[in-house]
Amino acid sequence: MTRLNRRSVLGLGAAAGAGLVVPTTAAAVPAAPAFVRGNRPSLTHGVQSGDVGARGGVLWSRADKTSRLVAEISADESFRRARPVNGPVVTARSDFTGELKVHGLEPGRDYFYRVRAVAPDDPRRGSAWELGRLRTAPSTRQDIRFLWSGDIAGQGWGANPDFGGFRIAPAMAAREADFFLSSGDNVYADGPLTSTVPLPDGGVWNNILTEEKHKVAETLAEFRGQYAYNMLADNWRAFLAQTPIVAQWDDHEVTNNWYPGEILPDDGRYAERRVDVLAARAKQAFHEYIPVGTASPDPDGRIYRKLSYGPLMDLFVLDMRTHKDTNTTNGETSADGGVLGERQTRWLLRELAASRATWKVIAADLPIGLVVPDGTLQEGISQGDAGAPLGRELDIAKVLTGLKRLGIRNHVWLTADVHYTAAHSYDPSRAAYQDFDPFWEFVSGPLNAGAFGPNKLDATFGPAAEFVAAPPVANASPADGFQFFGEVEIDGRTQQLTVTLRDIDGGALFTKTLDPSLR
Repeated sequence: MTRLNRRSVLGLGAAAGAGLVVPTTAAAVPAAPAFVRGNRPSLTHGVQSGDVGARGGVLWSRADKTSRLVAEISADESFRRARPVNGPVVTARSDFTGELKVHGLEPGRDYFYRVRAVAPDDPRRGSAWELGRLRTAPSTRQDIRFLWSGDIAGQGWGANPDFGGFRIAPAMAAREADFFLSSGDNVYADGPLTSTVPLPDGGVWNNILTEEKHKVAETLAEFRGQYAYNMLADNWRAFLAQTPIVAQWDDHEVTNNWYPGEILPDDGRYAERRVDVLAARAKQAFHEYIPVGTASPDPDGRIYRKLSYGPLMDLFVLDMRTHKDTNTTNGETSADGGVLGERQTRWLLRELAASRATWKVIAADLPIGLVVPDGTLQEGISQGDAGAPLGRELDIAKVLTGLKRLGIRNHVWLTADVHYTAAHSYDPSRAAYQDFDPFWEFVSGPLNAGAFGPNKLDATFGPAAEFVAAPPVANASPADGFQFFGEVEIDGRTQQLTVTLRDIDGGALFTKTLDPSLR
């Protein structure tokens, strides 16, 4: 048994980033990076933890055949006092993925866990252990640090063995965060890959390839293959093993700019053109491959929830995709719940009002004030009209005004989606719509995808771009370095919240410290 500590897991990511444990040429590879031949089951795509709270969370892994997942968890990295965790028998029905629920942990401390697969009829026949670590949420005023970003393996830029998978992963691992908020576009199900992509400087970007990445995803197996693909990036697999994930979804988990009820154009890419059918398969794959807790209050299975991190922070994870209305010019004059939906809006305002945490961090998979076109129509919330709220802006105005009238202070919005990084301050004194309190929105991404931007700001809610970092050309590759992640730190003593926007190597580009309003 290899001893596991935070530095040893970091070393895994660093070694992968240096190209020491990965293939050196782009080639088709099996979907199981650690396949073991014979009758024993094996784990194929590492381990993850997700939605980790103060007392427990969810562990995840995948086997290569029908088997039972079992785990041990310990506050001691030697596992001398490990506690067993019984998991499910995984079968082809879930693509051999499974989750193990962990309870009874202590708040605000590090735990080490290990997972293996054993034969259902003979526990002596099992795989090697796969190791991970997690940190439970605090229950007292304890320092908090987490990362956020989005947009993974898009626009033709996949896992590159020359960088150990995803070039940005070692820098994220080095921050030793409490958790990682994945702000959507966890996969690019609509983004086929080629083995190589020429670069402007004459070089070549090499992609690892699998069968499922040769075309757009339509079948359940193809959607599953999108998530399995990302776990072939050795340094990303190492990062997820040491950092619990909190995931939301956006459009590329299904197809670009999708909305419920959409019928895709007959352009030869899709045999199944009904987006609702694709979305159902995509959602199943999302839940099979990402450990998401059962905290969502939505009876229709929409992916929103609140996670508590002690007296300093509550995290509100929104689903702005499943409720989304048809993409139009976004000029409607009546609110129709076309971003959050009425049920989610009521839930959000109710839970925000009930929160006693100093900071309310709202994770939105669409930016508020940036114009995001969909051809001649509008994909995002804003449409560039500097006047009173229209279309989806009406639904956001309802939330912002609700926050003001409920007296809710200290709310910060985090998002990704637009493939660059920025800091936006919103102020009613320069807005067309003024019935809200000032707040900040921070944008980050992409992680491993084409970089774009910057997008135009819409003046309806009075945003100002306090900082922007974007590439000089569209679809800049990760080799060019325009990949970004954000970091949030809350000081347990002062209760100040500090946001740092970081580059592909972890360098700080912009830092903003916010003082809490304690009234």
